[in-house]
Amino acid sequence: MKLINEDETLKMAALKSGMDEKTARKYLRQDTLPEDRKKVREWKTRKDPFDEVNDVIDELMELNEGLEAKTIFEELKKRFPDKFHDGQLRTLQRKIKIWRATKGRAKKTIFPQKHEPGKLGASDFTNMNSLGITIQGRSFNHLIYHFVLTYSNWETGSICFSESFESLSEGLQNALWRLGAVPQSHRTDRLSAAVNNSLNRDEFTKSYQNLLDHYGLKGEKINPGNSNENGDVEQSHFRFKKAMDQSLMLRGSRNFDTVESYKIFVIELFEKLNKGRGKRLKEEYVKMQELPAVRLNDCKEYTVKVGPSSVIHVGHHTYSVHSRLIRETVKARLYADRIEVWYAGRKVDEMPRKHGENGHSINYRHIIDWLVRKPGAFENYIYRESLFPTSYFRMAYDMLMKEQKRTVEYLKILHMAAHESESSVNSALRILIESGTIPTESAVKAIVMADENNAADVHVEDVNLSDYDSLVQEAL
Repeated sequence: MKLINEDETLKMAALKSGMDEKTARKYLRQDTLPEDRKKVREWKTRKDPFDEVNDVIDELMELNEGLEAKTIFEELKKRFPDKFHDGQLRTLQRKIKIWRATKGRAKKTIFPQKHEPGKLGASDFTNMNSLGITIQGRSFNHLIYHFVLTYSNWETGSICFSESFESLSEGLQNALWRLGAVPQSHRTDRLSAAVNNSLNRDEFTKSYQNLLDHYGLKGEKINPGNSNENGDVEQSHFRFKKAMDQSLMLRGSRNFDTVESYKIFVIELFEKLNKGRGKRLKEEYVKMQELPAVRLNDCKEYTVKVGPSSVIHVGHHTYSVHSRLIRETVKARLYADRIEVWYAGRKVDEMPRKHGENGHSINYRHIIDWLVRKPGAFENYIYRESLFPTSYFRMAYDMLMKEQKRTVEYLKILHMAAHESESSVNSALRILIESGTIPTESAVKAIVMADENNAADVHVEDVNLSDYDSLVQEAL
């Protein structure tokens, strides 16, 4: 049309437009565009086999819209024998789909939100067990605390093992200090560690509110049953796990030597994901607040008294401490991954934190000095299974009980492991058990001492520096 109006001939205009001259002439004679001339088909190409039972279908769907087409189809065959055959199921499925779209109830609607720079950071926990991570060949069940800026999609995360306040506090603070700034608000789902889900008038728990106040953050929470309100971080979970899976495939192994090496892998992956977000992140920094001078403690502190069994009870779990502390009052600092025991202003012990409910962590080194003096207490000790550091210790105990029925012999071996070297004693037990020898204290001690003497006899010759001097002279 443009070319014709520029005084081109019909033939040249058609040629330049990439169409036949006859087609061009037809378009000129008509006032409508080609797509407007297509007729919409409003008739059916074949008779609907379910037309006669539309009322029954409506009745069933109005009764319960959750009914599947297959269920309704079976009901129709039951009510109208020999009227329908299995090949018509697909037709009914299309009919039900149309019914839901035209007569069904309104569906849940997602309303995309406008994000402003520096305004909001969102976080949540995501389970990583599906990726099959192992540490030294053993399954490593864990979560990732995942933090995302909703405007730039800058993200980071921390390894943790439960959705506790300590994990939330450590994860959020790690994220803010890696970011180097603080957004105006922080949104979570309805974590019990952060949100008062009871009738308490306070919106957030006291500990979480203190954390928000320390960083000058405004707290936000999603409404019950509306996880889509935290959709930015939910989508980031999916993308992060997919990227993690791909990176593990490229690495060629999902096994790591230590938890620390796995942590480095996770942080490096987040850094890689954030590389393309620098431009929008700069816009965020202009609007964000500065960090406070110091971090807030990532732990809960308990003041507890060590019982006569040399244990303390912290966070629904039982932990052993050295028997020297019996009847003393200690401070237990509960972190996301560990518990520290402090006495008289000094840290006297540290152990991994237990998760779940009513667990226990008993270190045989804490109690063996007195247990070896009272061997009769071992047999019915409620935490006895914790006094077998490895499977070889367990097998040694079973062999001793079968042959000598003397608990004290095993406790002497355990005492040796506590005061000498657990790994050396374990190696000695392995040698004795595999050779079929009863693992008595004297037999274990003989092997341990022999290994120590062999190590002491290692001779390292003096280095002859004349060879080095001759090389230096040649170089000169």
